[in-house]
Amino acid sequence: MRNEPINNRLLLSLPPETLQRLMPEMDLIQTESGAVIDHIDGLIEHLYFVNRGIVSLVKVMHDGRSVEVGAIGIEGVTDSNALFGVDVAITETMVQVPGSAFKIGRAFLSRELENDRALRRMMERYWRFAFGQLAQTAACNRLHTLEERCCRWLLTSHDSALDDSFPLTHEFLATMLGATRSSVSLTAKVLHRAGCIDYTRGIVTIADRLGLEETACECYSETATEMNRLFGPDTRPPH
Repeated sequence: MRNEPINNRLLLSLPPETLQRLMPEMDLIQTESGAVIDHIDGLIEHLYFVNRGIVSLVKVMHDGRSVEVGAIGIEGVTDSNALFGVDVAITETMVQVPGSAFKIGRAFLSRELENDRALRRMMERYWRFAFGQLAQTAACNRLHTLEERCCRWLLTSHDSALDDSFPLTHEFLATMLGATRSSVSLTAKVLHRAGCIDYTRGIVTIADRLGLEETACECYSETATEMNRLFGPDTRPPH
């Protein structure tokens, strides 16, 4: 784990001197599928810069139903609002696609923001981006078909898993899409028959990325455009 390179685009966008100050205060940890990072109304003590995988922001209703309202991949950090005065979690924050993350204390990072103008400016820009993604997801869940949203989510996961294959169950995907397991399974079968994905024992493999991009809603490309505007073009080699 210690030899894993930095993949997080937010960290990579920081000035070298800023990153050098942060690195000794960060622990690279493994993230397990289904693990809850923050519980709603719980005190936020740490933030996590996602280095591989996906962390989802989930709203749970009184009847137990839940839906994803946002997702954080290698472009960002969990609970960025905690750096600007909101120190309790407003959603459940859980690992959807396992991987790794850099864990850092909220108090330390908040102090750094006070003294480092470049860090504060970047975190403010990222917070605006993250808020915009919440609005994008809300519109997407209301206006786009399940197949379109499923393709968007698979592409997003592919980008941050840094691998063509990654763990993903139909149950978890249904939770993230706010749909029934049966409807998600049917959609997955359609995508499998079209040659877009393979699915074996809880592992999804992206077989035809172009096919997914052609079927996904506009939200995927709009998000990618916003990320490149924030961080610059993604120059990482293809996985």
